[in-house]
Amino acid sequence: MTSSSILHGQTAIVTGASRGIGKAIALSLANAGAEVVVNYANSLEKAEEVVNKIKASGGNAYALKADIADEISVNQLINTVLEKSGKIDILINNAGITKDGLLMRMKKEDWQSVINLNLTGVFFCTKAVSRSMIKQKKGRIINITSVVGIMGNGGQSNYASAKAGVIGLTKSTAKEFASRGITVNAVAPGFIQTDMTKELDATPILKSIPLGCFGTPEHVAGTVCFLAGDPAASYITGQVLQVDGGMVMS
Repeated sequence: MTSSSILHGQTAIVTGASRGIGKAIALSLANAGAEVVVNYANSLEKAEEVVNKIKASGGNAYALKADIADEISVNQLINTVLEKSGKIDILINNAGITKDGLLMRMKKEDWQSVINLNLTGVFFCTKAVSRSMIKQKKGRIINITSVVGIMGNGGQSNYASAKAGVIGLTKSTAKEFASRGITVNAVAPGFIQTDMTKELDATPILKSIPLGCFGTPEHVAGTVCFLAGDPAASYITGQVLQVDGGMVMS
């Protein structure tokens, strides 16, 4: 790889890695030397594009399909990675969806599907990798939450609730796993240039961001790569790092 190899010899799973922030994270981890498992839900073609890009740069990656909202599917994903790679050093819980709408009009299925993938899926994946990480007495779990989970957002009660839950889950599991050599942290992106945000009216949003611009997936990926690194982030756990241009200052 052309960059540093701080993650050389490590295996990383990135859920929802076929596009957007997940894709940028997969590429960044591979560039740092990790073998990357590119998880996808629907588009094998997009996932293979990520894999091929990593391989073209001299890295190692493969794609695996799994529905992160389904516990059986998640367990099969983790077991397959352990069979193919022998270990899992890094888990990036990135897969997520939005189904926005005002609370009064929100359908139960739109609430539940967002909670199922964005929060319960993080629980499934974390639980599934915990046994092997505890056994090897080392691991990095990094959850992608959102500033919306901190500040709330009108029309996104389901998404904000799920992302706030991810923050609570991050802190709780960080306390549970610390004695086993496993760190658990979260990254909270602000408004990032992705398919999810391209339809938004940028003008009022930019006024609320001190740095005056949207972030990029690469900004988030760089933060994730830092948290996955050793020894740089080995003494950081249970934290939420906001990548938001100063939008939310607490």
